[in-house]
Amino acid sequence: MTLRQHPTPPVLQPAPSQAIKVYGPDAQYQLVHRDAFEWLEEAEANSIEAVVTDPPYGLVEYSADELRKRDRGSGGVWRIPPSFDGANRSPVPRFTVLSDDDRINLRGFFDSLASRLLHVLVPGGHVFIATNPLVADLVYHPFLERGFEKRGEIIRLVQTLRGGDRPKNAESDYPDVSVMPRSRFEPWGLFRKPLDGRVSDNLRKWGTGGLRRVSGDEPFSDVIPSAVARGQERDIASHPSLKPQRFMRQLVRASLPLGEGVILDPFMGSGSTVAAATACGLRSIGVEINNDYFHEAVEAIPLLSALKIETET
Repeated sequence: MTLRQHPTPPVLQPAPSQAIKVYGPDAQYQLVHRDAFEWLEEAEANSIEAVVTDPPYGLVEYSADELRKRDRGSGGVWRIPPSFDGANRSPVPRFTVLSDDDRINLRGFFDSLASRLLHVLVPGGHVFIATNPLVADLVYHPFLERGFEKRGEIIRLVQTLRGGDRPKNAESDYPDVSVMPRSRFEPWGLFRKPLDGRVSDNLRKWGTGGLRRVSGDEPFSDVIPSAVARGQERDIASHPSLKPQRFMRQLVRASLPLGEGVILDPFMGSGSTVAAATACGLRSIGVEINNDYFHEAVEAIPLLSALKIETET
């Protein structure tokens, strides 16, 4: 069986007017400093085998004003959690503060994303997309309406400090009441571009359509225990939504059933997806518009990918 070949991109020195591009060793990965939607608009059809991404929910929490509020430690959409069990938790977005207009815009954001991803993915290519129980419907419905097949959810078992609070300013009046359940999981939507024939046909032609097994005896599972990123990983990369390598390496490995092709993260952040793909010997492209996060990713990816992770597959 011979799959279609991806040419190795040349190492370019872009002019100032062009997007900044950085290539990893042997062009195993490509980092692009650019707006993701602009990049996707120009990307070739049927050029990407898988997408693994944690989007910014694009409208509210990563705006300059909200990031300033987060850095100050007060106000805005970011909830700044207290120290807990001896560890300082990262801020988390409070999606309960989204207005009706925010939710409409958020759905439009994912409709635009789904349309562009459907164009660049090969038939049978999978999308792994991180979300939150409060806004998952705003992510999933646009993907279905654009023609993706929902193939389930990956449940990341992780305890955060989201939810579980007593009523604000009335904690002592209602000590036995929580406004919301304490969150102990993070859902990742799993979608697939429609196949070209049967799964076996699609695998032969495109190298996609299924998920790579953990081993001959164990299939990839939709429930993955995963602590928050801490320790060495936090020392390397400061992105507030940094995902741990142990978790990300399982996703990227599963996303390419034959271990061949290119994985895209259009919202790269500090580069955890690209680092995980690199650690697994897979090719990837990361796109990031934020200047600070892009340059952090350039430095962080080689360090994150070199980490030795326990129970690595």
